[in-house]
Amino acid sequence: MSTESPGPGSTVALWPLYAAGFVTAFGAHSIAASLGAYTRGEHASLLTLGLLLALYDGAEVILKPVFGSLADRIGPRPVLLGGLLAFAAASAAFVLAGNPAAVGLARLGQGAAAAAFSPTAGTLVARLSPPKRQGRAFGGYGAWKSLGYTFGPLLGGVLITLGGFPLLFATLAVLALAVTGWAAAVVPSAPPLPRTRQTVLDLARRLASPGFLRPTATLAATTAALAVGVGFLPVTGAAAGLPPVVTGAAVSLLALCSALVQPWSGRARDAGWLRDGAGMAGGLALAATGMALAAVVPGVTGVLAAAVAVGAGVGLATPLGFAHLAAATPAERLGQTMGAAEVGRELGDAGGPLLVGTIAVVATLGAGFLGLAILLGVAALTVLGARTTADGTDS
Repeated sequence: MSTESPGPGSTVALWPLYAAGFVTAFGAHSIAASLGAYTRGEHASLLTLGLLLALYDGAEVILKPVFGSLADRIGPRPVLLGGLLAFAAASAAFVLAGNPAAVGLARLGQGAAAAAFSPTAGTLVARLSPPKRQGRAFGGYGAWKSLGYTFGPLLGGVLITLGGFPLLFATLAVLALAVTGWAAAVVPSAPPLPRTRQTVLDLARRLASPGFLRPTATLAATTAALAVGVGFLPVTGAAAGLPPVVTGAAVSLLALCSALVQPWSGRARDAGWLRDGAGMAGGLALAATGMALAAVVPGVTGVLAAAVAVGAGVGLATPLGFAHLAAATPAERLGQTMGAAEVGRELGDAGGPLLVGTIAVVATLGAGFLGLAILLGVAALTVLGARTTADGTDS
């Protein structure tokens, strides 16, 4: 269990970590939301679009555990700063290359860089916040990531309209450099902690323990619901004859609800009003309800109600999942744990839309929503059945 005492000024040091979370969310979604326009003309291919979308997430899935373990070995701060600098470099390289075909390489570089600074930012949030305030700390971190998801597509579209992809990538480079400087100035060193020797069997036992599996499964499931909401709610809205402005507002509403609920969820955990198991199960149940609403309630009412329910469910469960991981993990292994948990989120991000899309092909989109709702409900019951101790961690 993480018991490291944070140093003075740790609250101030959290803000650049929140900004790092915003960078990875904003960078991923601002570009991804506009790649459809990029693939027109000489790049016109749905396969090309799919590959460009997969490059960022693929790099993260492969490299997050690697960089998480490296953070435990050399300390999370240099990995955080190196990742942010690499993100800025990959973004700037696209601008300097002056070749639109280089967007794939730029995305790959950004994904590899995000794999370094994203899990280490979570590790530092855990190490720099007192145990009794980790819910609030992770609530703030998740809220800023949600803001990145919210404003990424909108601001990305504006920047591309004004100056094309070069302006968007240049903005990302400047943003990443600014956050690097901020983090270098105020985030303390957080040196590596003494570690006992760990065998592959020890690692397997830890990753198979309820203290890792339940919060990671919760994070994966809520991320799947978020991805399906962002990707498929506009489809069902358009099928109902709703204009793009309404479907776009539904996606923004989903992300905004998540951003608003996460800090409240974290504070409720720290105050003892909300236990991890009940809160994670409640968030999963809300997300399941949102999927069901999208399937059975027609028109704008169903789309907006689903967006609110899914956003609130994601916001309720996410900080509890991260805080639970931090509480159940030895401080010297936080990087490794956060990296592995982030892989679970990435798999949920890809698996949720794949599941719903597959069911929709053989049945209907509503059936796809219901299929995911059932899985989320089963996950909620599983998490709710876990025995927890007084501090909210697994017994």
